[in-house]
Amino acid sequence: MKLDFTFSDTLAGYIIEYNAAEKWYTVETSDKRVFKVNLLPSTYARTFRNLDESYQDASGVMQDLLAQKGQFLYSYGTFYPPVEGGEPVFEVQWIIFPSTKPHEYRHEAQDWWIQQISSIATSYLKWQFNYPQEPINYKNYRTMLHLAGAKKGDYLQETDTISRMIYGFASAYMLTGNDSFLEGAELGTEYLRDHMRFYDKDADLVYWYHGVKVDGQKETKLLTSEFGDDLDSLPMYEQIYALAGPTQTYRLTGDPRIMWDIEKTIELFEKYFKDDKLEGYYSHIDPISLDAHEESLAHNRARKNWNSVGDHAPAYLINLYLATGEKKYADFLEYTFDTITKYFPDYENSPFVQEKFFEDWSKDQTWGWQQNRAVVGHNLKIAWNLMRMQSLVAKDSYLEFAKKIAALMPEAGSDPQRGGWYDVVERETKTNGRHQFVWHDRKAWWQQEQAILAYMILHGILKDDEYLKYARESAAFYNAFFLDTDDGGVYFNVFGNGMPYLLGTERFKGSHSMSAYHSTELCFLSAVYTNLLITKKPTYFYFKPYPNGFKNNKLFVSPDILPKGSVYISACYINDEPYPNFDANELFVTLPKTDERVRVKVLISPVI
Repeated sequence: MKLDFTFSDTLAGYIIEYNAAEKWYTVETSDKRVFKVNLLPSTYARTFRNLDESYQDASGVMQDLLAQKGQFLYSYGTFYPPVEGGEPVFEVQWIIFPSTKPHEYRHEAQDWWIQQISSIATSYLKWQFNYPQEPINYKNYRTMLHLAGAKKGDYLQETDTISRMIYGFASAYMLTGNDSFLEGAELGTEYLRDHMRFYDKDADLVYWYHGVKVDGQKETKLLTSEFGDDLDSLPMYEQIYALAGPTQTYRLTGDPRIMWDIEKTIELFEKYFKDDKLEGYYSHIDPISLDAHEESLAHNRARKNWNSVGDHAPAYLINLYLATGEKKYADFLEYTFDTITKYFPDYENSPFVQEKFFEDWSKDQTWGWQQNRAVVGHNLKIAWNLMRMQSLVAKDSYLEFAKKIAALMPEAGSDPQRGGWYDVVERETKTNGRHQFVWHDRKAWWQQEQAILAYMILHGILKDDEYLKYARESAAFYNAFFLDTDDGGVYFNVFGNGMPYLLGTERFKGSHSMSAYHSTELCFLSAVYTNLLITKKPTYFYFKPYPNGFKNNKLFVSPDILPKGSVYISACYINDEPYPNFDANELFVTLPKTDERVRVKVLISPVI
């Protein structure tokens, strides 16, 4: 086959040489391939543009930046086929630099991610509730939102998507202290409790409905999942993510009702989802018998998977431990990570982990859409969370597994020419020795998040410059191409070249899969890892606890599980007045005895 046609594409890489007189430069990609790029009279440049910012022009400094050897950039242009055996010619139409300053990445500025999370949370308050023109009312919440935030007309309220949005509001409050975000989180948590929670008095357990269909004043509660893969069952991941928003809100408020719901839901996990004989947690149970072995579960009968074991930690369990410091939650975390480390590696057969299993942990490679396929982001998510856990319970097995993933994924799951990370690929090589794309070569927003956080925390803890390189490249691709600076929020998917993919449900800002969760989680933890572990900049965090809400009036303020001794509280304020009663190194504030809620602001600083 002869490639004798033009096509447009993106090149991501580092400047090797620049010839101003002849108007060309060469770039080296992440995997060290070299391309010559020809400038045009019409070539223009910009830098990263955060949400709510105006256009950031860089044409005036384009020549200066091109003259900087090692400068990172994106070049979008057209490949022209070769003539008479020569080389193809690439002409660049536009360039994106990470900053107007040489070798600087704007996303490493102290307030970059804080501004971004504030914008995303503000957009969802507006889209869902028309706030501040109208009060926040979760009866108006809808799962589906169009590209610009308009409601699609459906009347389904999914528990998980509400909970994930609540997580976003709570995280935004923790970074900004904006009371509207806290109001959104608390009202949402209350709505979940009143409308989506089922308390079984006989069993003394809490279940969460899949969702509610709203028709005027009429509500129809849906206990079992309406999602095709999980139809008519109680999936573990839906119960897990029902806790994501309330748990993050609990970190701010200490509301004892939230803790009660969390504990009763965990008891559900332990009683009906856990396999005490063969380890791990089942992915689905029958809604009537609460048994994982019912024939009615069909392809989900007696199965285990990444979600049922691995999603506890990032969705709620790490945050629950951070809020309480209780050993039982540390033990729960350790159990899940030991299980993942024991059963998920499959490196004799693939650079990707095995994600689905039968009851006895034998491989399930015939299930539904997954078959023998890999979700790139799940591998990176394991590495990210293993490194979090490593700072709580250090084990060689955790560290080596995380480093193994970090070493394998760039070649197996990234796009070294354009930047970014792929979606679902075959676990074993097929076409021309490559891991074949299952459906497309697009890149989803949430998988970029996993890569960014994985390599940020790897570098933040281990100080390996190779990890910093991948962290920067991953965050650069996300900030260059995923931010919707016209309508707000982030795009669900982009094409391989970074252009937004705006078809079907993937053009929406709200859906079964998207609701301000991964985008805000990325902002929150990127701010934490960048400021406290990488660039070493103090950062404020905000809380608003109820009187006597937290045990022993002790407010734990560590934003994530970070290496012991790496950060400390350098200042504390209550209702904006300096407050001295805190343990700087153990990262908790002893709250004053009062009958009113107080606003707590702490400055957490890195140990330099």
